[in-house]
Amino acid sequence: MKLEWKKASNAQSTRLHEVEGVPFLTFPKLEEAGVTHGFSTRLGGVSEGIFASMNLSYNRGDEKASVDENYRRMGKAIGFTPDQLVFSNQVHDTKIKIVTKEDCGKVMTGMDGLMTDEKGICLVTSYADCVPLFFYDPVKGVVAVSHSGWKGTVNRMGKKTVEKMESVYGSKAEDIIAAIGPSICQKCYEISEDVAIQFADAFPEEWYDTFMVDKGNGKYQLDLWKVNEYILLDAGILKEHLDITDLCTCCNPELLFSHRASKGKRGNLAGFIRL
Repeated sequence: MKLEWKKASNAQSTRLHEVEGVPFLTFPKLEEAGVTHGFSTRLGGVSEGIFASMNLSYNRGDEKASVDENYRRMGKAIGFTPDQLVFSNQVHDTKIKIVTKEDCGKVMTGMDGLMTDEKGICLVTSYADCVPLFFYDPVKGVVAVSHSGWKGTVNRMGKKTVEKMESVYGSKAEDIIAAIGPSICQKCYEISEDVAIQFADAFPEEWYDTFMVDKGNGKYQLDLWKVNEYILLDAGILKEHLDITDLCTCCNPELLFSHRASKGKRGNLAGFIRL
């Protein structure tokens, strides 16, 4: 199918694929490293109504049988089977769970990040505007995926993920290949002053001035992509090992689920990564 995207930049950092009518997105650097991964669109599934059609959430009111079929289709497209999945139940915190094959089929409650060095496990996290962060260490054989909304971002979820890969598996930041996935862009993401103050307190002024625009009247536009780029580079990720998306969920509501664009009436996208 021919999809018409509104792109936030000309970065060419998000690639579109389609397998048997199921489109999904990948990132060049992870793809070239040979790690199985993908990010869903809202197309190619069987869900109906506000969930149409590739809803990957069991918790928003959709039919379980439809979500099961959506996962089956997405797995066939990307390269996993549903019984390999480990799910996160995200709470906008920065807790990260080390998972094993015993966790397959389970939901990791209260976790916004998942990590493993075991083959045959597919990590999955859910999104509808927040930032997906993907990680692969080809030297130690480790994958991770983290959910970073504004709360996760202000608390440096990306850096905490890198540090956990280093402490648990002996990874080196300069070996890690990473991607910042489709999420809400600065143009679409208006925040209030209390949130802007938290970012001002958390990050150097020279960073703040490049990712925050003061619109007046206590309203600001926040660039989550830029903040997460700073966080990952500060954690030691090399710029040449980092892909930054050019696709906004809110700019593309017909192709991606967006909480803001739909006013909360939506399904969920998902990010997947597997050794």
